[in-house]
Amino acid sequence: MRHGPPNGEGRRGRSRDPGIDARLLAAAYRHLSVNGFEALSLARVAQEAGTTRQALYRRWPDKASLAAAALAAAADLGHAVRSEDPLADLAAELADFQRGVSRPGRMSLVGTMLQVSTDPALMARYQAEVIAPRRRRIRAILRRAQQLGLIDADADLEVAVTMGTGSWYARALAGDSPPPDWPARTAALIWRAVGGTINSG
Repeated sequence: MRHGPPNGEGRRGRSRDPGIDARLLAAAYRHLSVNGFEALSLARVAQEAGTTRQALYRRWPDKASLAAAALAAAADLGHAVRSEDPLADLAAELADFQRGVSRPGRMSLVGTMLQVSTDPALMARYQAEVIAPRRRRIRAILRRAQQLGLIDADADLEVAVTMGTGSWYARALAGDSPPPDWPARTAALIWRAVGGTINSG
């Protein structure tokens, strides 16, 4: 008499447990943020997630694929805003950025991505899924402002796009806490830099 595998896994394999997936990705993200890509240990990730290395390997066969999946799971899923008040949209986008970058491990992850030992494919994934979407949304807000005639038609949007998020990282590296109302104040500064006017009343 033939018996199936004791763990309930059939010939075609056991269906994934989303609970295990989430625990593995959360553990991988934490280890990646704290230790960097080179020191990322699949055995330690599996142990922290309360499962086995075999379970991890069934999902992600190597360190690079696990790290990429962890980044994708942690990416900010913002959405483009199109309104008649681009300045408010810009402040809202920067507030969303502040919430995301203030989450545990986010700033450490930025440092990890800058390490020369980080896998180039992982860096490309981080740029495509974390950095690029935010930049596209900020650029779209400023282009909308140009279309509405609210800022200079020849404003340097490429530089303006980096002013907001870049100022946050610069303060973090200097050890400075963000000032009160950072999103609104930064949006106002960018707005004036590209030729916009702030209504004081």
